[in-house]
Amino acid sequence: MKALVTGITGQDGSYLADLLLSKGYEVHGIVRRASSINTERIDHIFDRLHLHFVDVTDGSGLARIMSAVQPDEIYHLAAQSHVRVSFDCPEYTTETIAMGTLRMLEAMRLVCPKARFYQASSSEMFGPSPPPQSETTPFRPCSPYACAKVYAHHMAVNYREAYGLHISCGILFNHESPRRGETFVSRKIAKAAARIKAGLQDKLILGNLDARRDWGWAPEYVGAMWKMLQRDTPDDFVLGTCESHSVRQMVEMAFERVDLEWQKYVETDPRHLRPAEIDCLRANDEKARLVLGWWSHVSFKALVNLMVDAEVAAL
Repeated sequence: MKALVTGITGQDGSYLADLLLSKGYEVHGIVRRASSINTERIDHIFDRLHLHFVDVTDGSGLARIMSAVQPDEIYHLAAQSHVRVSFDCPEYTTETIAMGTLRMLEAMRLVCPKARFYQASSSEMFGPSPPPQSETTPFRPCSPYACAKVYAHHMAVNYREAYGLHISCGILFNHESPRRGETFVSRKIAKAAARIKAGLQDKLILGNLDARRDWGWAPEYVGAMWKMLQRDTPDDFVLGTCESHSVRQMVEMAFERVDLEWQKYVETDPRHLRPAEIDCLRANDEKARLVLGWWSHVSFKALVNLMVDAEVAAL
């Protein structure tokens, strides 16, 4: 089996590559060329991967690679994935997420229509729709990132229904790990707790401490992506833990892990607030449990401890 993974150098892409290699796949990854080295998350499996340098803004390049590889499965994870940053660069965010997905779908339709396609949708699409959110909850996006994800999601569904393609969408709630980007709040908190404990940092500056999210353990979620493409019938699935916790709770647990009183070190700054905020995201993953036999096993506290411990070990 051959798999093509966009965003393979990201958190989810790297864990997915680990999983696919363990199952005997030939794994091809699409990498955006940059002037700096950006393959840190896949360095441990670098010699086992087939990497192709192209950007999701290059439709002809995507089609060329798909034609050459002829993958059995395509996992489309590439995106400008930082919600707060999407307010600062809405055009680039839309170009990479919305139009990037459309280019991927069109390339698949033209050169490898028998492949199976996974679309990385997002819980941010639900916006302020009341929790818990399921596959039938209305989308009410309130960021450029979420708006672009809604477009990409609907395009994926449209290509599935219009052309009979095997396309499944995973509507994933927040999922974290030590491979999370350092600008994301979970990694930012874990790293700051470790650095402050070690005397390398004085303060942690955050935005809205009361925002509540459904936080899970990222390595578990890529297993569900793979499960979706093993089904004969494509479909859409919400993935989450069915619990929500505030940023404040994450801070408390992270600093407790290193035996510090968080109030002495954490400050808020309005510059870190989003122009439009979502109060609470919490998954209803009943469909994934029943159809995929998948659910999250790592608790919120265990997740925070794993991330903080990884930062301490790195120091």
